[in-house]
Amino acid sequence: MSGLHITMIAALTGWLVAFGWRRWPHAAERLPSRQAGLLAAVLAAGAYAVLAGFQVPAQRTLFMLAALALTFWGRREPQPFSALKWALFVVLLVDPWAVLSAGFWLSFGAMAVILWVTFGRVALPDKLRGWVTVQAALTLALAPALMLLFQQVSLISPLANAIAIPVVSWLVTPLALLGVIAPPLWHAAAWLMDGLGQCLVWASVLPWAIATQPAPEGWATVLAIIGTVWLLLPRGFPLRALGGLLWLPLAFPPHASIAPNHFEADVIDVGQGTAILIRTAHHTLLYDTGPAFADSDAGERIIVPYLRATGVGTLSGVIVSHDDNDHSGGLHSVLRDLPTGWLLHGLPVTSPLLNTAPTPRHCQRGQHWLWDGVRFDILNPPATAYAESNRRDNDFSCVLKISSGGQSLLITGDGERRVELELMEQALRNNGTDLSATVLIAGHHGSRTSSLAEFVEQVQPQFSVFTMGYRNRFGHPHPQVVARFQNQNASILRSDTSGLIKLTFSEVGVVTSEYRPSHLRYWQVSAP
Repeated sequence: MSGLHITMIAALTGWLVAFGWRRWPHAAERLPSRQAGLLAAVLAAGAYAVLAGFQVPAQRTLFMLAALALTFWGRREPQPFSALKWALFVVLLVDPWAVLSAGFWLSFGAMAVILWVTFGRVALPDKLRGWVTVQAALTLALAPALMLLFQQVSLISPLANAIAIPVVSWLVTPLALLGVIAPPLWHAAAWLMDGLGQCLVWASVLPWAIATQPAPEGWATVLAIIGTVWLLLPRGFPLRALGGLLWLPLAFPPHASIAPNHFEADVIDVGQGTAILIRTAHHTLLYDTGPAFADSDAGERIIVPYLRATGVGTLSGVIVSHDDNDHSGGLHSVLRDLPTGWLLHGLPVTSPLLNTAPTPRHCQRGQHWLWDGVRFDILNPPATAYAESNRRDNDFSCVLKISSGGQSLLITGDGERRVELELMEQALRNNGTDLSATVLIAGHHGSRTSSLAEFVEQVQPQFSVFTMGYRNRFGHPHPQVVARFQNQNASILRSDTSGLIKLTFSEVGVVTSEYRPSHLRYWQVSAP
């Protein structure tokens, strides 16, 4: 909305300066009041753009206003599309990398749509109909880009804009600016924003407020954009409705399915931390939620966007292995943004993360369940562990084994020497636990406090996956730990060099894929 505010401030400043300039004869003789107003408007727009952060939408507005001001200065007919093209040229001249930002495409795309449906038409609609037309065109035209970038489109945005734009533009912004002179006006602006925020929160949770679906293919997005241009052609153009047919691939994308008795595990790259999505034919489980950051967390920035992009809208369950930030930091955002069935955890009962958790229960040895022919077993900690005051946080880690068709995945969280010894002791007992696994997520990110040589030898993994940040300060994985897996002829996969690691389990074996090596950009260099 910064573009609208910049235009409003520029128009108000230009009108006031021109009004005063006419009453200053000596100044008006040297510079006409109209040109003085134009100059003041551009300067005010520049100042407000900087104040607003000088992001791409603010830059686009400023440069468009400057181009139109030059047109009026030279007493020429204004051409809004030409102004938009000049603004595009200048923005890319200042920052060529702006094309990588979502704001660039949404800002210029929205303005192009507004100009397309409002300028150059033979008959102009009345104000109300014109506003409805613009809002409908914006919702339709930006939907393909929003689906591609965010996998969701707000269906309630026209109604929300009908309330938010007038309130913010004509009440909140003027009160906030006048508050510099009369500070009590800031309280009025804050009160209005608080009320508006509550209204928008209520609107956002309506069942039909947001449409979501998996990230579309690029070609489907392009077809939908072509169809949108076709649909928005001037009235009277033949067969406009056929443009809707080009929306079909975007509206009804193909869905990849998982066969019964098969499962997939996506080791999500969250930096120094762990987050693993396990999917069966009809269920989804998230093991750990990555770290929290200073102003956000991996759940909000990485995990939820990835789940939406892959078509995961709900979680059957979540496991948070233990009380370490790099494993539990994103839990709040995941539970807030995705409906979740239940939570298993190794957290203290006093943890604030449990306040909003659905049916939280401690992990304990012996818990198991079957989803679509795939068996899930909690191997550790024992039920008595939660009464031990001297047990380290890492040793509360929920150890999960997933098995089907002779293939299995073992996840030990940050379990250290004590956990691995407990697992091997349990395996030695009559009818004990089978620790062998096709894939092992290396304990504690490859720290030398985990992955004992005896434990690795007993598991005998074909693949070992290390989850850690690029050039992390802990030196993970430790060379001795890597050597232990190599001595077992295990293939090494690392999230710092591979990015997202996908593991597909079936009766014939495990298929692995690594995102970064297969999606290298020309400016990227493979990590050493």
